[in-house]
Amino acid sequence: MRIGNDRRNDDFEINVVSLIDVLLTLLMFFVLTTTFVQHSRLKVNLPQASAEDRDMQPPAITVMVDREGHFYVGSDEVVGGSVDTLKQAIAHVAGDDRNQTVTIRADAMTAHQNVVMAMDALGQLGFTHLSIATTPTQAETGK
Repeated sequence: MRIGNDRRNDDFEINVVSLIDVLLTLLMFFVLTTTFVQHSRLKVNLPQASAEDRDMQPPAITVMVDREGHFYVGSDEVVGGSVDTLKQAIAHVAGDDRNQTVTIRADAMTAHQNVVMAMDALGQLGFTHLSIATTPTQAETGK
């Protein structure tokens, strides 16, 4: 007969197989439901409209579109309204460097087709860094 402790000294075990199954199921759920963003060939960098200080260096190339749909590359007007003449004017100003940032400054009342034509010409020439100039709204400027 044993005197003293009659308790059994069984080892206590935690079964972690079901915990691993739940964690793997959650992991698969999050991986499968995550949205993946596909970037287009022509990158558009929208400018910040905050009041913070920004680098105010002028971009290497500026393409402007006025209200009537006339194109200007830098300060020179592009004669003719076709994509080919616009491409020639941009290529003349840009040279061989296609890594420059190009800023499109379009009038708010110009036809959307004119802005798309400028973007198309830049994409055909191989420019990948595009910025569209905007102005801050009155609510953002604090007036």
